[in-house]
Parts: sequence; structure tokens; C-alpha cells
Amino acid sequence: GDSVITVQLTEEDKVEDDVVFYLVFTGSTVQHCTSTRKINPGSLETISPGHDCCETVKVALCASREGHPILVVAEESFQFVQDEAYDAAQFLATCAGNQQALNFTRFLDRSRPPAADVDFLDEKVALAFRHLKLPAEWNVLGADQSLTDNIPRETLMHFAVRLGLLRLTWFLLQQPGGRGALSIHNNEGATPVSLALERGYQKLHQLLTEEEAREPDSWSTLSHTVYSGDYSVKHHRKLNVYMLTAEA
Repeated sequence: GDSVITVQLTEEDKVEDDVVFYLVFTGSTVQHCTSTRKINPGSLETISPGHDCCETVKVALCASREGHPILVVAEESFQFVQDEAYDAAQFLATCAGNQQALNFTRFLDRSRPPAADVDFLDEKVALAFRHLKLPAEWNVLGADQSLTDNIPRETLMHFAVRLGLLRLTWFLLQQPGGRGALSIHNNEGATPVSLALERGYQKLHQLLTEEEAREPDSWSTLSHTVYSGDYSVKHHRKLNVYMLTAEA
């Protein structure tokens, strides 16, 4: 989800300016309807929806004009696939509180990927986390809430801070247990806050310690979503397109 989709119109589809085009994605349990913007007479642009599962869905390009019936201009199939970022997010979400798995992730730190790779990883994994269907009881600290803050342990927050993942850290802060993780020491006696300071991650340290800290800039910050029952409406500010999602 949240990729840019370009639609090329054929010569016969290039019609008057008062025609509005939109795409309807029909999955097994969820349906999305997105508005489009015209780049030029022959091209449209929109945002792909974040879908609830990996499957092939039907996409219909529809045309609407005041006083006329809605016309289905073209139909195509569109595949939602499970990529590495989704795998990583799913793995991390499942491993919250699993000490063996969280200690295993520390080997990533030794390879110290270049800053550009870290930024790409941060954007993709944070976006994948936003699209995951996390259980209602999910917690950054894992399932065992009987553990006290005094027990040294590795947390998802340590993982995100150690790699300098600014956007993922922000996402985790908004989840249950996110703020509580900030005061937990690992086996080396480091908290996520002290790790950020030790590594010179100034923006990250600011994010963890300032109450008024704003969400880091990312592709997802360009969107604003409003939920109502089984429906949600998302506005992507950069492209100025809207997306209505409803349970089918």
C-alpha cells in the first residue's frame, strides 16, 4: 500500500474535463475506492490502498459525470504481495517480548548499514507496521505484562533505537507499552533513551525525551485517516487524492 499508481488512458478515453475518474479495488473482504488526479489529458495518478491480506484483487477504472450513469472504463487485476518489509514487520511484531529473537536481531547492528539504507529500511518497515493487523492485546513489551520494569531485558524499542530507525520508534511510541519501554534497561544496563544519546542520534533522543516532539517526516505523514465503524477515509495531501475503504 501507499505506492503511486499511474493510469494511462487510451485515445478514446481522453474525455472532457468534467469527467471524474476513480479506481475501485475489490478484495475478498475489503473494498477500496480511490479518487485520481489528472497529470495530463492521457494520464491519471492515485495511491494504492493498504490492503488487509496478500491476494489478487479486481480493479475497475470508473468514470463519473454529473447527470450521467457511472461508466466502467476498464478492468484489470492487481496483486498485493508480501515483501521483505512486511516480513520484517511481522517478525518484529511477533517477537515483542521474545528475548531469544530480540537478541538475535542485534547482529544487524554489527553490519552497520549506510545511512541511506537505514532510511529506506525505516520508511518501509514503519509503513508495513502501519498496515499490519495487530491484535487488540498487542504490546511493545510482549505478552507477559507481569514482568516489572526492574528486570533487565531487550525490547523492540531498543532494537529500533539501536539501528536509528526514527519513524519506527515513533510508531512504537504510539502503541501500548511504547512509553513504558523507555525506562527499561537491557542486560548492558542501557535504556532506549541512553542508547540514543550514546550513539549520537540527536533527533531520536529528542523524539524520546521531548513531550512536544513531532512525528518525523515520512511518506505516511502525508496521509490523514478518519475511521468510522467499518469505514475509513484517507486523504493523501501530496497528491490530494482520497481513499474510501469499507468491509465488503
